[in-house]
Amino acid sequence: MSSAFSIIRAADLKAVPWKNGGGATREIAASPKGAAFDAFDWRVSVADVSEAGAFSVFEGIDRVLTLIEGAEMVLIDSAGPRHVLARWDSLAFAGEEKITAELPRGPTRDFNLMLRRDRVSGSVVVRREAEPLKVEQGSVVLVSALGEFAVNDERLFQGDALVLDAGHGGQVLNIEPLSKGAVLIDARIVSKGTRT
Repeated sequence: MSSAFSIIRAADLKAVPWKNGGGATREIAASPKGAAFDAFDWRVSVADVSEAGAFSVFEGIDRVLTLIEGAEMVLIDSAGPRHVLARWDSLAFAGEEKITAELPRGPTRDFNLMLRRDRVSGSVVVRREAEPLKVEQGSVVLVSALGEFAVNDERLFQGDALVLDAGHGGQVLNIEPLSKGAVLIDARIVSKGTRT
């Protein structure tokens, strides 16, 4: 891999408790690196949700939430819609929406992609098979959410992440599950004004 990439080990992620006491968040990566919470273009994190409650409101932020541990999370929009997420399901929503989470089957862990709407767009795909991933431009964050994966010559254990900035040169990441039932989260981020 010639483009800039880094490996973040699960053991190095620091848990930051929520102000309301309902959980904790571990930031995996953000851009620009080291940006304050109100200044990032994008941010990827994992959150442990221990009790039901309202989500924080984030003006100007698009979000994609993927349930990676736990049996079920129910997200209720104050405008009416009710979304039942099983493990590995994703939901995209605007950070301004007033969302309340219910945990009918106990605590959960979720993967969060946050995108500053006027600067970047992004998506999340759950992968289980060996395959080549083309990264034409922008950034990609791969997280081994269950089991172990090989990514090119790197090995990701459960909870580890690979963060790649492909710029505009393009890259191919060859992913391969190394344990039965392994699951990889593939988050892509591109700047507005560029094609995906």
